[in-house]
Amino acid sequence: MGSLWQLGTDLLLGVLNFFYSISHSYGVAIILLTILIRVLLYPLSHKQLVSMKKMQQIQPRIITLQEKYKDDKQKLNQEIMKLYREYGVNPAAGCLPLLVQLPILILLFRVIMNYDFGDEFFLGISLEHSLLALLSQALGSTAPKVGITTVINAISSNPAGLLNFSVYGGTLLLWLGIGFVMWFQQRITAGAAASEQAAFMGWFMPLFMMFICLNLPGGVMLYWGVSSLIGVVQQIWVQRKTSDEATNKPVLYKEKPRSAEKSKDI
Repeated sequence: MGSLWQLGTDLLLGVLNFFYSISHSYGVAIILLTILIRVLLYPLSHKQLVSMKKMQQIQPRIITLQEKYKDDKQKLNQEIMKLYREYGVNPAAGCLPLLVQLPILILLFRVIMNYDFGDEFFLGISLEHSLLALLSQALGSTAPKVGITTVINAISSNPAGLLNFSVYGGTLLLWLGIGFVMWFQQRITAGAAASEQAAFMGWFMPLFMMFICLNLPGGVMLYWGVSSLIGVVQQIWVQRKTSDEATNKPVLYKEKPRSAEKSKDI
C-alpha cells in the first residue's frame, strides 16, 4: 500500500512539474493539474451528482410513503424499492464514486501541500504562504508561530499595516472566493425546500472551511478553489439536465384508453 501511495505521489509530482515546464508558472501548473484530475474523475463525480439529484427529487414521495406505511416496515421497504426502480435510483451510487475519488483527491492535496513553491506569486496569491502568515508579514509581526491570536494582536498594535494590501490581497480574495463558492454549492445542493439542518449546514460548512483555509498555503487554496468552482458548474449542469429529464418523463397514456371509455359507458 505504501509503495502504491508513493507511486501516485511521484506520478502527480511528475505531471505538476511537466505543466510547470510548459507554462513556467506554478499557479498555472496547479490549475492545469486540478482540471486534469477533475476530467479523469468526471464519470464518477457525474454518477454521484445524478444519483444525489434523483434522490432529492423523490424525497417528497419517500416521506409520503413513510407516513402511509409507518406501521408496516416491510411494506414500506417494498414500496421504496419500487420507487427506486421507477426512477432508476441506486442509493449506493451516491457513496461508492466518492469513496473511489477520495484517495486521489487526498493524494493531490498532500502533493501540493508539501511542494516547495518558494516565493512565487500567481495573480497576487502567494503559493507558499498562508493568509495568516501574509497578514502577519504585512503587519510587521515577528512572532515565530503565526495564529489568529497573533494576527489580532498585530492588528491592534499596528493597524496601519493592513494598508500593505499587496502582500496579502490576492490570497485574501481567493479565501473569500472559496467561502462564497462553498456557500453557493451548499445552497444549490439543499434546494429551495431545505430543512433547518440543511440551512444550518449551508452557512456553517463554508465558515468552517474558511477557518481551515486560514492556515493553508495559497497553492492548496488555489487547487481547492478551482476544484470547487468546476464542481459547482458540473453540479448546476447535472441538476438542470436531470430536472429536464424528469419534466419530460414519458407518460404511459396521453389520452384515456378507448377500452376504458367503453367499459365506463357500459
